[in-house]
Amino acid sequence: MAGKPPLRVLLCAPRGFCAGVVRAIDAVERALVLYGPPVYVRHEIVHNKYVVEGLKAKGAVFVEELGEVPAGTRAPVIFSAHGVPKSVPEDAASRNFFAIDATCPLVTKVHREATVHYKKGHEVVLIGHAGHPEVIGTMGQLPPGAVSLVETAEQARHFTPRDPENLAYTTQTTLSIDDTAEIVAILKERFPAMVAPHKEDICYATTNRQEAVKKVARQVDAMIVVGAPNSSNSQRLREAAEREGCPNAALVQRAGDIDWSVFGAIASLAVTAGASAPEILVEEIIDAFAERFDVEVETVHTVEEDVFFPLPRQLRPDAA
Repeated sequence: MAGKPPLRVLLCAPRGFCAGVVRAIDAVERALVLYGPPVYVRHEIVHNKYVVEGLKAKGAVFVEELGEVPAGTRAPVIFSAHGVPKSVPEDAASRNFFAIDATCPLVTKVHREATVHYKKGHEVVLIGHAGHPEVIGTMGQLPPGAVSLVETAEQARHFTPRDPENLAYTTQTTLSIDDTAEIVAILKERFPAMVAPHKEDICYATTNRQEAVKKVARQVDAMIVVGAPNSSNSQRLREAAEREGCPNAALVQRAGDIDWSVFGAIASLAVTAGASAPEILVEEIIDAFAERFDVEVETVHTVEEDVFFPLPRQLRPDAA
């Protein structure tokens, strides 16, 4: 259509759903098929309003605490992908709930690491963001006071362990690769004996999406990260774009949230999506730009992903 200014759109790949998010959403949908509504879900199954509202429409009921689930219910109660403290499954068992754990296996790996370190007598340092459900879940694997949370490089410089020769660290799975590397470097310099994870805790999807953003950040006038404000990995994508020199990076949930005073006069745009953002929202945002611009979309691939996690045991076909 004549009159539209041209816009080159670089679409980051990989982007969007990771294997842990796919597994968690599939777990809720599978439970709804097998057992019918309602299916109770503790906390947002993943941090995306569109996904949560879609599951609500199918019969999922989201609660923050198990006390909100009706006593004596036989409906499944699902724990979110972010993981939960040990006290939550114990509480579910005491209430005789049919509990299904949809914790991402990569988060479960961090839980196990923290537990092993603790059993070996290490003081456990967790690098992560206070108040995030994943951090609450990891810290909740161990007794109060057993885990020390370090959020920033500044905190790492001033952290005082009980025994500097007996430290181990784990990290939240959705952190900034660069920020975490800086924090780890500071801790290792101060405490050379500190034990590292056997394998990097920051998950493959977080790493891959940040690397894709870094590749395109300097090639465009602006970047949109499709994701929710409470999504840690989505916020880290926005920060990565800014750090790499993108003049304007914004976290946007839906097309209706685009600030056209900022994005209305650009010649190039990169688009990516956090690990809990569905592809339909990416398409919605590109469509919104296509109404205002003559859009040419180019996909920028950095790595192929083929990770798959099977459903929780109770929801697999052989469980019946």
